Amino acid sequence: MLSIAASAVDGDHRDWAVYQSLADDRVWIRPVKEFFSTVKSKDTNQPRFEFLDQDEIESWEHKYKRALADYQNLLKQQAKEKQGFVKYALADFLQDILPIYDHLKLSLQGLNDQEKDNPWAEGVRHVLKQFKEILEARGVEEIKTIGRKFDHETMEAIGGSGDHVKQEVMPGYKLNGRLIRPAKVVVK
Repeated sequence: MLSIAASAVDGDHRDWAVYQSLADDRVWIRPVKEFFSTVKSKDTNQPRFEFLDQDEIESWEHKYKRALADYQNLLKQQAKEKQGFVKYALADFLQDILPIYDHLKLSLQGLNDQEKDNPWAEGVRHVLKQFKEILEARGVEEIKTIGRKFDHETMEAIGGSGDHVKQEVMPGYKLNGRLIRPAKVVVK
């Protein structure tokens, strides 16, 4: 950008060149005579400044806008990746802890009627309830299987033939909609 301004100081009339740097957008001012002067560079005299034609100016502006858009897209992509990481960071931990939850559930299934009323069995049921609430609060859901149609994406058939689930051998789980362990089932 270049603009020419005239000013008078103590009766001395001078023209000034006001210009802006392409590198850092700083605005400069110098006398027009100096602006259009030549400088010695490598044994030759050359103009102090070169004018850019309109195509070059638009090219720089286009490059700047493109770089800015790329940077903004990079920031968005990084934020998205960070959200994905946080959302599924629990998966490894859950692989270790879900068998404990499953074994607690199994411990109650093998009890007879008299043992089911035992205070320790009641305590295990409370622990299971807390376990389930915490898992659900973290986005973990148990895959429903009994009586449902066999779903090859969330279930693994380990016996039987047919397309409906007869028995669940080991429950399966999803974390925020992503499968972390398929349910092992018997089909009929």
